[in-house]
Amino acid sequence: MKTKKLLSFAVAATVALSVTPAYAYTAQKGDSYWKISKKYEVSFDDLLKVNGKEETSGLNVGDTVLIPGVDAHIVKSGDTYWKISKKYNMDFDELLGLNNADSSSWLNIGQIVYLNGDKTEEASTDPWVSYNTYTTTSGDDLWTLSQKFGIPYTELCEVNNMGDNTVLYAGMKLKVPVHHVPETARVSDSYGEYLDWWTQAQYVVPVGTEFTVRDFYSGKTFRAKRTTGANHADCEPVTASDTSKMKEIWGGAFTWDTRPVIVIADGRYIAASAASYEHGGNENAAGGLWTSWRSGDYGAGYNFDWVKGNNFNGHFDIHFLNSTAHNTGKISASHQKNIKIAAGK
Repeated sequence: MKTKKLLSFAVAATVALSVTPAYAYTAQKGDSYWKISKKYEVSFDDLLKVNGKEETSGLNVGDTVLIPGVDAHIVKSGDTYWKISKKYNMDFDELLGLNNADSSSWLNIGQIVYLNGDKTEEASTDPWVSYNTYTTTSGDDLWTLSQKFGIPYTELCEVNNMGDNTVLYAGMKLKVPVHHVPETARVSDSYGEYLDWWTQAQYVVPVGTEFTVRDFYSGKTFRAKRTTGANHADCEPVTASDTSKMKEIWGGAFTWDTRPVIVIADGRYIAASAASYEHGGNENAAGGLWTSWRSGDYGAGYNFDWVKGNNFNGHFDIHFLNSTAHNTGKISASHQKNIKIAAGK
């Protein structure tokens, strides 16, 4: 009966996704949907959808996780590389090479054997940068492109030897940095990754990203969006309901008091610290333009409020390891203490 239910679920998921689950995986201690998506090198979103889960869904030891179609084989009792090569009509030596194995290599039950592609290269444990080329179109500007590609404006200018006065014309070639930030170890599922703001966190949570904020002490959550911020993340609640939930976490008030939080973005759990104080914006005026009034006694000026209908004027601050204040450029001791707490340090 259990098998029939599993197959029925797999078929339903396949219809919804047009992705065939290749096999079922039994969750082990320390697993998460994000880790499993990386382990099998499948889309995190596809993995969630095929299992009917959400970004914040938990996972228990022994749970069955359907893996969307992938060119790999999970080792069963009696398997050998030779048998697997015959099963998939593959060249034996090619199969060994794809898996960094030789003819004397043993297989363990549950082990992944890749059937094509460079799946077995060791991933770097440190952040690294590659570069893409972008051809400009009419109307492009450096600020908008920096937002589009999720990289700091100053970085885009620097790698292209450009500045504030540079005018872009259609057909120009721009060098676009692509930051690769490998997942780092967490103390346990209760804690977040301890990611440096300057080399890691700001690229895992780029401008435009929507994510979940989980209060470290109460476990309560709300959704937020990073809308700007260079020295730390300037964020806004996504909806009025999210604003209400955030206010509840901070005791019913918008305050500069800081709390340890976990930022959950694209399956990554990151140690952070936040304050709920609304500042620098006007909910009733267009974001990014001059406005005569801004929250937090900011006076007239540039409106840091892009998310409308959330009952929140402006933005609130989320800090990560080594992030600093915008006005002083200094590290906040209280924020950094909270980040260590959220990371289990």
